Amino acid sequence: MYEDLLKLGLAEPFIVFIISMLPISELRGALPVAINIFDIQWYYALPIAFIGNLLPIPFIYFLIERIRRLFNKLGFLGVWTEKFLRLTRRRADIIERYGKIGLGIFVAIPLPITGAWTGILAAYLLGMPFRDAILPICAGVIISGIIVTVLCLLGWTGAIIAGIALCVLIITWLWPRRSKRPMT
Repeated sequence: MYEDLLKLGLAEPFIVFIISMLPISELRGALPVAINIFDIQWYYALPIAFIGNLLPIPFIYFLIERIRRLFNKLGFLGVWTEKFLRLTRRRADIIERYGKIGLGIFVAIPLPITGAWTGILAAYLLGMPFRDAILPICAGVIISGIIVTVLCLLGWTGAIIAGIALCVLIITWLWPRRSKRPMT
């Protein structure tokens, strides 16, 4: 994707900015491109990706209901949107349980679908006011940015650490949970 943007003659920092604005990749995808592909120093890459990641957040929050209504008129897009919003709502249990701190933790986890986009959607779906959601989202994005930056700077060692952490998270998530039965 970034190759196509380079062909358009866009500057590398601007490409990083664009990638960080996109859902799913967000800052987590922009920083590896900036640091490991474009060779941009981390202290330039992190603020660019941070600002780019946060730029769409107010628009998402304040326009989500209009976008939702528009997509619902378009058939398949409405179905996909509603499925995504239901999934987001289900994954928001940490936010429901811990409020603002939970929102910050949710956004800070450097995995796809746990970033600022999903965080602001979850805050909206849970009825959290924008003023209460923006600071935890900013904190989560900067924490995630620091984690991803450190992993990028570690090179292959960082990739191995990230892979192990991802495997542990997946195993933990998939591991069957035993419910505690009340004693009778």
